[in-house]
Amino acid sequence: MNVHEYQAKALLAEYGVAVPEGELAGTPAEAEAAARRLGGAVVVVKAQIHAGGRGKGGGIKLAQSPAEAQQAASEILGMTLVTHQTGPEGKQVRKVYVEAGSDIARELYLAITLDRATECFAIIASTEGGMDIEAVAAKTPDRIRTVFVDPVAGLMPYQIRQIGFGLGLDDEQVVLLDAFLGGLFRLYVEKDCSLVEINPLVVTADGELFALDGKLQFDDNALYRHPEIAALRDPEEEDPRERAAAEIDLAYVGLDGDIGCMVNGAGLAMATLDMIQHCGGSPANFLDAGGSADKEKVKEAFALILGDENVKAILVNIFGGIVRCDMIAEGVIAAASELGIEVPLVVRLQGTKAAEGRKLLAESGLDITPADTLGEAGERAVAAAAAATGAA
Repeated sequence: MNVHEYQAKALLAEYGVAVPEGELAGTPAEAEAAARRLGGAVVVVKAQIHAGGRGKGGGIKLAQSPAEAQQAASEILGMTLVTHQTGPEGKQVRKVYVEAGSDIARELYLAITLDRATECFAIIASTEGGMDIEAVAAKTPDRIRTVFVDPVAGLMPYQIRQIGFGLGLDDEQVVLLDAFLGGLFRLYVEKDCSLVEINPLVVTADGELFALDGKLQFDDNALYRHPEIAALRDPEEEDPRERAAAEIDLAYVGLDGDIGCMVNGAGLAMATLDMIQHCGGSPANFLDAGGSADKEKVKEAFALILGDENVKAILVNIFGGIVRCDMIAEGVIAAASELGIEVPLVVRLQGTKAAEGRKLLAESGLDITPADTLGEAGERAVAAAAAATGAA
């Protein structure tokens, strides 16, 4: 789960991480009032969306006065902000964050995430703050330092010094980093974050450290432990299909292709997406119906897939381990009959009660294309989507 910058900074401040003063605004008048309360001097007006690259898209503006803050807010609020993380459709800006200006001397990068290979927390730091860390990693990897923190031992003082001196901080700034990074690490662990990213971490002209921007991501599976974090969710920032899927306990991620997929098991789902790409097609979604899929769940999954107007064909790929293929077949038949599926439907059933499931499909009288292997399923789904596109 993602949160907005203003929400992230409120949490950072709770943990003693230094952030500039700021206020949320929903109208240009509120932005002007916020700028006055912040001293009436230089402020930064920032679009609040769940995506990076806001500045390049025109979503961050400097204002020299409250009047300019009002003007900047009027230009940002309501705009469809397109960045490299939003996709071409962009995101509508509904709120702005008015923040006090900072006298920036240096911009650094600092993040904490989980490294599964080492089974440790990874603290990533770079002197190239304010830039896409992926670009830094590709062009100047020597400017990135990574320190691995044992989950049992926790963050050690020598590791903070390692990071601080690696960033070129002086002795006094390393002392400040101790409190800054210590708070950041506690937040990461105590709130079950999957990512804490400060980009940029600024060093001001007088040597202070501030989180000029903050990005927090939380583990969805741990939200039951943190109702206060779950309450920060902004449904307007989520894909409506993914939001609907979550409400019926389906793992769904919308993609930009034209072949809808319904699969049980994340690994098989990923293999199915790969096969579609290998066969020259493009998947419209990742949908894991899980090991407890039944007739009703299958119908709900189909309704979700059909809600995407780009879908030209549907591929159902089920391996019956816990789930029974005959139950899946019943769900497919019910969905095809009740929902009036008009796009081509390719179904592959293997595993428990697969023969019975295939027999039900064959005797249903519905126009369903069977497939035995994963490769065959991919080829037939891609061919069906291409034929449907050509016919249209």
